[in-house]
Amino acid sequence: MTQLPSPDDLLILLTVARLGRFNAVAETLGTTHTTISRRILALDRQLGGRTLERSPHGWELTELGASAVAAAERIEETLGSLAAATSQDRDALSGMVRISTSDGFGAEFVTPALVRLQQRHPLLNVEMLSATRRVSQNRSGVDLEVVVGRTDVSNAQAIFLTNYFLRLYASPAYAAERGLPETPDGVRQHGFVSYVESALQVAELGHRSSQLPMPKSSFQATSIFAQVEAVRRGAGIGLLPNFMVARNPEFVPVLPEAFQRQVPIWAVARPESLRSARVQAVIGALQHEVAERQDLLAA
Repeated sequence: MTQLPSPDDLLILLTVARLGRFNAVAETLGTTHTTISRRILALDRQLGGRTLERSPHGWELTELGASAVAAAERIEETLGSLAAATSQDRDALSGMVRISTSDGFGAEFVTPALVRLQQRHPLLNVEMLSATRRVSQNRSGVDLEVVVGRTDVSNAQAIFLTNYFLRLYASPAYAAERGLPETPDGVRQHGFVSYVESALQVAELGHRSSQLPMPKSSFQATSIFAQVEAVRRGAGIGLLPNFMVARNPEFVPVLPEAFQRQVPIWAVARPESLRSARVQAVIGALQHEVAERQDLLAA
């Protein structure tokens, strides 16, 4: 009699296919890297071949592994349906979802969207990692990446969420003391607040790609929240996301008719993750959040 593969091991393989890293899978499932590796090897023996292979992008499915994941997805769907049918108190949308996002957009849009989703589905667990970067070419250890700027990865799907604007702002006190430039060239006479260029992965967010002149002095930070605070305290003119400061009286627009930069935000996931009900629910929650608050993004 042919030995059937372990359903538990198939579900572990499914999680590896979605996250791509054993450490991330171990954290999600509350176990160890060694246990994950051992269970995948056991599954390989049961199936008579390798289900995963290393690539420059991390762990990728073999042809056998893709067939096994398809079976695992059917098991996951069946278990979810069974849980929903057998208990009115049990939510079919449960388990862990891991998301990476830029810190500003993450705080202003991703967090409220996920909190509301979790309130509707209290068995859903969320891990949100802050990272302002382009989409990862490697398996990133998350189910979903919310990224800024262009998406140029071939082994994932990018879903457009929204655009926002980068504009120039200063504090009222700075404007009163130093005055504000009347043309973009006048920026050279001022302090300027922006990202640390040497650590910046998304060029569109930095001063260097803005075509503005070199400022008199600079205050650079990897955190957008530090940049906002620096502008508020008078460090200079800042290149800031409109949705974080546009309606705040502590910030004065600078050259509102002469300078702005539009930046897209995308949700990016591998095909295996996109077939997860949790990931689909998160994407839907994000789309609803940005649709409800387009006035802030366009301010």
